[in-house]
Amino acid sequence: YTIDVPARKSKIDHLKLAFAADFHLNKNAYIRFVQRFAEKIKMIEPDLMIFGGDIVEGDRNDGSLSLFAEVLSRIRAKYGVFGVLGNHEHYAGQERGSFFDKAGIKILCDTNVVLANSFNLTGRNDSHIETRKQIGDLLKSTVDSLPDILIDHRPIEIDKVSKTTVDVQLSGHTHNGQLFPINLITRMVYILSWGHKKIGNTHFFVTSGIRLWGPPVRTTGKSEIMIININFSEEGTKAQHSPD
Repeated sequence: YTIDVPARKSKIDHLKLAFAADFHLNKNAYIRFVQRFAEKIKMIEPDLMIFGGDIVEGDRNDGSLSLFAEVLSRIRAKYGVFGVLGNHEHYAGQERGSFFDKAGIKILCDTNVVLANSFNLTGRNDSHIETRKQIGDLLKSTVDSLPDILIDHRPIEIDKVSKTTVDVQLSGHTHNGQLFPINLITRMVYILSWGHKKIGNTHFFVTSGIRLWGPPVRTTGKSEIMIININFSEEGTKAQHSPD
C-alpha cells in the first residue's frame, strides 16, 4: 500500500512500514515458519516493524517460545521494532512474561513514543483491559506538530479514531474471518474487517494475520505481511493498493 499523509513538521518525507499480527505462537507452531517470516522482513528492509498483537499464546514455560523469541530478535528496522498486546497474550499470561523482551519487541501499553523527531507512534491496550485509556486522553501526550500512527489490536473504535488527529491506524484480530462464512459475519461486525479504508483523514489498515487460530485451515484471506509506504506530504489524500 502507498498513502499520503500530512507532513506537518516531520523531518522525513517517507516511511516504509511492515506490519504483521496474529501469529498465535504456541507449541504447535513450527520454528521454520518464524524463520521464514524473519527472512522476509529482512528482504523487505522496513524503516519500522510493527507487531499488532496476538503474537504468542503458549504457556510461559514452553521452551519453544524461547526459540521463537530468539529468531524474532534478529529483526532489524531503522526506527525500531514495536508492538501491542492482544487478547491471547492476556489469556496465556504472556503480558507478564519475558517473551517480548527476548524478542526485541518494545510493547506500547497505552503509551506513545516520538521516533526520529518525525512522527508519533502510539500503542493501545487491548479493549478487554478495563483501564484502557480513551483515545482522546491517550493522544494528549503526543506531539501536535507531527503525524500520528496508532496501533490497536482490534479495529473496534474506527468511528471515534476517525474524528481525531490519527493519520494511520493498524489493527489485526479479525483474521478476515479465516473460514467461510465467518468472513461474512466479520464484515458485519467491523467497519473494516480486512484491508485498507480511509475514513475522514485517517487511513485504517486491518491485516488478515500471519497465522491461524483454532482449526489449521484458512478459506478466506491470506497469510500476509502488510507493507505500507507512507509519504509525508501536504496532500495527504491519495491511497493506492499494489497487488504485489
